[in-house]
Amino acid sequence: MSQRIVCFGELLLRLSAPGRERLLQSPRFDVAVGGAEANVAVMLARMGHDAAMVSTVADNGLGEAAVGELRRHGVDTRQVRVASGRMGLYFLAHGAMQRPSEVLYDRADSAFVGDAGYDWDALLDGAQWLHLSGVSPALGAATAQATIDAARAARRLGVKVSFDGNFRGKLWQAWNGDAAGLLRQIFAEADLVFADHRDIDIVLGERTTLHGEEAVARAAEHAFAAFPNLGTLACTLRTQHSVDRHTLSAVMVERDGSRRRAPDYTLEAIVDRIGTGDAFAAGVLHGLITGMASADSLHFGLGAACLKHSIPGDFCLATAAEVADVISQAGFHVRR
Repeated sequence: MSQRIVCFGELLLRLSAPGRERLLQSPRFDVAVGGAEANVAVMLARMGHDAAMVSTVADNGLGEAAVGELRRHGVDTRQVRVASGRMGLYFLAHGAMQRPSEVLYDRADSAFVGDAGYDWDALLDGAQWLHLSGVSPALGAATAQATIDAARAARRLGVKVSFDGNFRGKLWQAWNGDAAGLLRQIFAEADLVFADHRDIDIVLGERTTLHGEEAVARAAEHAFAAFPNLGTLACTLRTQHSVDRHTLSAVMVERDGSRRRAPDYTLEAIVDRIGTGDAFAAGVLHGLITGMASADSLHFGLGAACLKHSIPGDFCLATAAEVADVISQAGFHVRR
């Protein structure tokens, strides 16, 4: 059962140092298209859903290329607008061993940041889900209001709202934005949030001495009490042994108090961690939309996140069948 999912956010160009080099260790970059919400749209489209992107890109060859990349993966880009300005960029140096990865943003005054007038009644026509993230409101007052307007319109129209907290401290600090106050308005409209205890702490001002799954469960209690529309909270649980070796699991808590935990996966020789949370969100949404039980949806999302660690770039270029193979432990034989 396919449904229409509208994703709203900025399309970015990612400029990565090759391999494990530092930025400009050699004078070249690998370029990819990305963005948190676009990553979700691409994976959902690849799994057979009617995924649409709402955004604004620069009216130049860079914007055209970014939109074309989404279209290549099956995303409906008819509601991506063009405007004067520049494309948002981010620079990435992959870490190794005990040296963490590094991200530098260059997004100020982009075409997306400068555009705020969206007709959400028209854009959400025929949609069953709206997917948002905390990245867009972190970019400035105009995009924060556009994200709030989208969430409120969806609630009024009966469209379910999926919201990924995706707190980006550097972006909020750049304009001294009221992160807690603005994010709280979006959380208030959400049916499903992808957030851990740190996100909830920021929004509600709560603090906990708990860790791991118990911290998430306590944060979920606070979130359900504060936001009556919220039905489900889900997030990954990650232990980092080094940049290259992590243990990954996931937890889901529902308003009725039920809690589900996915099994642990050990990830060795990680290729690319960027976009793994977006793959998790897309996988959970796929499970819920196709009628999987909550526990199976959570496990499917975790499988998608695990696969993304093996794929360079922002997008999780995996199929639903490949995710199913991961969670069924089908093995590592060459597929012939």
